[in-house]
Amino acid sequence: MKNTFTEQRPLGRSWLQVGRLGLGSSYGGSAAAYQEAFARGCNYFYWGSMRRDGMGEAIRRLAPINREKLVVVLQSYSRVGTVLKMSVRSGLKKLKLDYTDVLLLGWHNSMPSPRIMDAALQLRDAGIVKKIAVSCHNRPFFETYIKDPRFDIIMTRYNAAHRGAEREVFPYLDKGGARPGVVSYTTTRWGFLVNPKYTPAGVRTPTAVDCYRFALSNPNVDVALSGPASDEELKENLKALELGPLNEEEMKWMRAVGDHVHKMTAKRSFNPFMQRKQ
Repeated sequence: MKNTFTEQRPLGRSWLQVGRLGLGSSYGGSAAAYQEAFARGCNYFYWGSMRRDGMGEAIRRLAPINREKLVVVLQSYSRVGTVLKMSVRSGLKKLKLDYTDVLLLGWHNSMPSPRIMDAALQLRDAGIVKKIAVSCHNRPFFETYIKDPRFDIIMTRYNAAHRGAEREVFPYLDKGGARPGVVSYTTTRWGFLVNPKYTPAGVRTPTAVDCYRFALSNPNVDVALSGPASDEELKENLKALELGPLNEEEMKWMRAVGDHVHKMTAKRSFNPFMQRKQ
């Protein structure tokens, strides 16, 4: 099986060239570690709600020479247009950038309000935002986002325990026109998939690397987000790129573990901010 994880690919109709493992800023990692990951092809820098300075400093160091190769993502949960604009401008000022490659409209389970869309499109028209992404926890609504050309990228939860996107999102991607880019998150199911406590008896517990490989083995997933808490975790996560897609037996194992985790945790309430190891 060819290892496609080491190659960058177009992020759907955004046409941004991206490495397969995305990097989140919310938990840790030094600037040097993020720079090393960039050197190994990881250029999707998700400077989200918790904008920690390790990634911020890495972007400030990399951008003067490598701006066209960086894909910087700024996220906003704001439901007020003026606040959305302020959040983007504040983030850019801190990063010393003129524009962000992606504005992610966070957690919209239905179409964002006209005031939010107007603000996002105004930022795009001014060149401050290049592409617009949206995240959603109401999977059936992704069909609407996929058909709407204003959205270049969608971000959906997908892991071995939560495989609903295989039924409710992915089948709609190629139904006419260029499809949006697909970014997956909560790849370890907030750590449950890598916790031996939730693994079936006598079965090997997956690592975070196994979880990233599972998500990226689905051809519909362009980028799987990782949320490293330390330099060591970031270096470990990069092994997913070296190892490449899971084979048939490994996929069967991951799905079996995922089914068990889903059964054991089905009644737990969802917290969108609980995104350990995205």
